[in-house]
Amino acid sequence: MIIERSELARRTIRRADYVSCNQAFIDCKTPGSDTKENYSIIGPGVTQSAEQVVNLREPHGFNIGAAAMPDGVVNNLHLHFTAEVFLNWQGSWRVRWGADGADGEFLCEEGDIVSVPTWIFRGFTNVGGDYGWLFTILGFDNTGGIIWGPSVLREAAEHGLYLTVDNQLVDTDAGDPRPDDAELVPPMPQGEIDRLRHWTAEQMQERVVRQRDLSWSQRPFLCSDLPGGGGELATVIGYGITEDRDQIPPIHYPHSFNAAWLRATTGEGMLRHRHEETQVLMGYRGRWKIVLNEGDDEIELELDPYDTVSVPSGAWRRFVAMDDEAQMLVVNSGDGRVRLEWPAEAARHALDKGYAPDAAGYVAPWDVVRYSTLDD
Repeated sequence: MIIERSELARRTIRRADYVSCNQAFIDCKTPGSDTKENYSIIGPGVTQSAEQVVNLREPHGFNIGAAAMPDGVVNNLHLHFTAEVFLNWQGSWRVRWGADGADGEFLCEEGDIVSVPTWIFRGFTNVGGDYGWLFTILGFDNTGGIIWGPSVLREAAEHGLYLTVDNQLVDTDAGDPRPDDAELVPPMPQGEIDRLRHWTAEQMQERVVRQRDLSWSQRPFLCSDLPGGGGELATVIGYGITEDRDQIPPIHYPHSFNAAWLRATTGEGMLRHRHEETQVLMGYRGRWKIVLNEGDDEIELELDPYDTVSVPSGAWRRFVAMDDEAQMLVVNSGDGRVRLEWPAEAARHALDKGYAPDAAGYVAPWDVVRYSTLDD
């Protein structure tokens, strides 16, 4: 398949393209939460405002959004039915959980990734002393919406805000008529809240992947020993695209997506390959050159920090670091491994170096796997 420039432009979302909505959720008038900026970047997410701009609605099997907040601002307690992962691009955040937020808390620092369990209440506060930025990934195309803590609904009503059963905000202070009680989302029954699982601080720490603790594979791909293929990979959620059989992700249970950090020095990265999953690349540090297609059909873009690009399923792609400390997050759909396809030329060069894929798709010594390819 050939990706046209216009299609790549449609799928490229610059930081300047993100459009915040300050009335996306029921707590948008609650003091201390009223200056949140909410973004829906890929997929509709869980916004409760018809005014929310979504940059790319095309289904990916997951949703990507963001929350940007000044220091001290709070995102109130809420619950999700599918995975919610926080990607800390900027600042320090105090994450808390439990029905009243008292089950535990921890400090999420820049570069950390946090997978919050489903079916528990969670909230977070910017405590970094400056403006903070959290990207989020939500599992599946349809997340099932969002459940707010009963106290959040009560406080919102004091400011004239109500949430209807069809997930629409009603602002009586702005002149909207108050819906009948039957039209409003009721608070979650206390009996159901009491039955929610309690997570200890130790259990939650197992779901935090610190930037400082990342385990990098220096040879994660078939192209790793080839010129320009020297990118390093740190898995975070799921096995994803790694071809290193010894690489084990710190978080491996199903999310409906997988995520890994890719880093490289100038001129290195990941040589041309393709696969059948949807993929999103998120710039974190430094600049990357993203090249799609082959030969005379090649098109490229520069991915800067905070930029996002959606790569179509089945498209040939390669990634080249343009700075010595370039790092980006690679997100793919699906709970299983992502099987990469390499051009014949790359496979031949790898073979010259003494490597080839084994039957499971992991990079292995050719002197060993060559015998497994013999006919009976």
